[in-house]
Amino acid sequence: MDKMLYVAMTGASQNALAQKAHANNLANVSTNGFQRDLEQARSMPVFGDSFPSRAFAMTERPATDFSEGPMVETGRDLDVAVSGKGFIAVQAPDGSEAYVRTGSLNIDALGVLRAGNGMPVIGNGGPIAIPPEQKVEVGADGTISIRSMGEDPRVMAEVDRIKLVNPDIKSMTKGLDGLIHTQNGQPAAADVNVRVVSGFLEGSNVNAVEEMTSVLALSRQFELHVKMMNAAKEGDEAMARVLQIG
Repeated sequence: MDKMLYVAMTGASQNALAQKAHANNLANVSTNGFQRDLEQARSMPVFGDSFPSRAFAMTERPATDFSEGPMVETGRDLDVAVSGKGFIAVQAPDGSEAYVRTGSLNIDALGVLRAGNGMPVIGNGGPIAIPPEQKVEVGADGTISIRSMGEDPRVMAEVDRIKLVNPDIKSMTKGLDGLIHTQNGQPAAADVNVRVVSGFLEGSNVNAVEEMTSVLALSRQFELHVKMMNAAKEGDEAMARVLQIG
């Protein structure tokens, strides 16, 4: 009886964690550049001082869905999205290199080019700094060109180039900060074949219907686990009554 109760209890607990993962995906269905988290459940033996005669349910996040989201046209020159495979390099708060798929770029008061999440965008030699300008353009290869203050409209000067990378997806992972990192912590090499599109942002790759269906299915499973715990309780009480009669 205790085996049944233990399995049901751990199953209900892990169902609640799985629901959180799907609820987070659902909450970010309209977040630009969001890539949904996958989840799976499996049974694990309980190891201890004796033989592993008990098992428990475990929910884990095995990977992130790196498939491309839909392109959303904005018409804004500093909105860029990766076309096809690849990532835009940004500087994480701890100074390491991280990656995003899309960026609503902005220039702060100090001239630093930042992504929509506030992270500095990395260029050929570190974070990109933009001199005072009248107009900024981002080329398909990530090249940033500006028209300086007072210059002729036909004169554009190249300032820097956004670092674009395309490492093996198997070597990438999404951190708790929501940014993409390499698993070994080392910066990925720049890839000249990666292209970006100006005037567009990449939408979330979350399928709202699929996530809602998963949440409902997990809710039904949670109810089933609770029923199993109640059945174990009733069986234990019935056995106690039999022993009292004896």
